[in-house]
Amino acid sequence: MGKITDLLNLRDGEDDRARTLEAVKKNITFKGANLWILACAIIVASVGLNVNSTAVIIGAMLISPLMGPIVGAGFALGIYDFSLLKKSLNNLLTATVVSLAVSTLYFYLSPFKDVQSELLARTSPNIYDILIAFFGGVVGVIAVTRSEKGNPIPGVAIATALMPPLCTAGYGLATGQWKFFLGAFYLYSINCVFIGIATFLIIKYLNYPAVKQIDETHQKRVKYIIAFLITVMLLPSSYLAYSLYREQQFKKNAYLFIENEFSDKGYTIVYKKTDFSPKSRKLELAFLSRRFSQAEITALTKRLNQNKYLSGTRLIIRQDSTDRLNALKGDILNQIKSSENEMNVKDVKIVQLEKELAKNKFDSRKLLKEIRILFPNINSLSIAKSSLVNYQDSTATITAVIYDSPKNLTSDENEKLRKWLNARLSVQDAALFRRQ
Repeated sequence: MGKITDLLNLRDGEDDRARTLEAVKKNITFKGANLWILACAIIVASVGLNVNSTAVIIGAMLISPLMGPIVGAGFALGIYDFSLLKKSLNNLLTATVVSLAVSTLYFYLSPFKDVQSELLARTSPNIYDILIAFFGGVVGVIAVTRSEKGNPIPGVAIATALMPPLCTAGYGLATGQWKFFLGAFYLYSINCVFIGIATFLIIKYLNYPAVKQIDETHQKRVKYIIAFLITVMLLPSSYLAYSLYREQQFKKNAYLFIENEFSDKGYTIVYKKTDFSPKSRKLELAFLSRRFSQAEITALTKRLNQNKYLSGTRLIIRQDSTDRLNALKGDILNQIKSSENEMNVKDVKIVQLEKELAKNKFDSRKLLKEIRILFPNINSLSIAKSSLVNYQDSTATITAVIYDSPKNLTSDENEKLRKWLNARLSVQDAALFRRQ
C-alpha cells in the first residue's frame, strides 16, 4: 500500500507554494504585451479557421495566454482568495471581450466567409469536450505546481483549445449566424469552467493553505457554486453527446443497410445521402441501371425501419418515369447504324476511286520492253492521262506518251506506234511526244 501511495504522490517534486502562487498571479494579468500577444494569436487562429489550416490553428493555441486567468480563478477558489478570484475573472472577461472583438472584426472584413470543417468542429460541444477540458486542466495545474515545469503546458494549450471556439464565436457574430456563436461560446465556457474546476480539485488535494480562515458557510457556498456550474455544463453537453452517438449509429446502420440490400447484390449506386435531422430522417439513393417498383420500395422501407437505429427513416430512391438505360441503348444502336451507313457509302466511293486510278495507271516499264521489240531506238518511256486545256476554257483528256530516242521517228513509224498504243492501252487518244 505504501508503494502505491508513493507511486501516486503528487507532492513529490512540488515547487515552493509561495513561488507557485506568485507565478499564477503574474499570468492572470492582461495588459501591455499580454494583450498584444492575445490579439495577434486571435488573428492567427482566425486566419487558420478561415483557410482551414490545422497547423496554423495549433500555432495560435501555443502562443495564446488565455490559460493564465482560468488557472488563476481555479487556484483562487482552492485557497479561498476571493480578491485573486475577482481579479482573475475580470482579466478573463477582458481577454474574452478583446478576443471576440478582434475575431469579429477580422471575419467581418475578410472576403472569405465560407464555412470550413475547422469552424464546424467548434459549434457542437459534447461530453467528450468536457473530459478533454477537465483532464487537460488537471495536467496543466500539476505542471504549474512542479519545480521542473517540463513540457505539458503546450500540450494542454492545444488539447483544451480555448482560442478556436472564441474565433468561431466571432465568426458567428460577424456573419449573423447565432447558432455558430452560441455553440462555439458554449464550448469556450466548458473549457474555462472545467479547467478551473480541475485546478480547484488539484489545489484542494495538495492542501494549499487558505489565504484566510473562512467559516463553513462560505466553504459550502463555494461548493454549491461549483456543483451548479458542473450541472449547467454537463446536462446540455451530455445531451449533445447522446445526439452525436445516435447520429453515428444512424449513419453506420444506414451504410450497412445499403451494403446488404444493394451493393452486395451488384447494384451500382451513383448517389447517396443520409439526413439525421430530428423532424425528417431520410436515406436517399439513386442507381445507375436498376429500377425499383413501388412494391419493392415499400418492402425495402419496411426492412429499413425494422432496425432500431433507422426506425422512422424514409427511403427515397431517385428514378424518373423514363427507362434511361433502354433509351441510351437505343441511341447507341442508332448511332452505330448511322455510322455503318456512312462507312458503306465511303467504301463505295473508295472502290470507285480505286477503279478510276487503275484505269489511269500504266505499267511503263513493261510497255517499254514491248515497244523496244518494234522500235529498238526508244530508250525510255512515260505514259499518263493528262488534261488538255485550250484558250476557250474547254478541256480534253489525252493519253500522253513521252519517249526518248536518238532520232525522230518517221511519220509512218509514228503512226504505227500510236495505233499500237491505242490498241495496247485500250484508248483512242494516244498522243506521242519525243523528249528533247
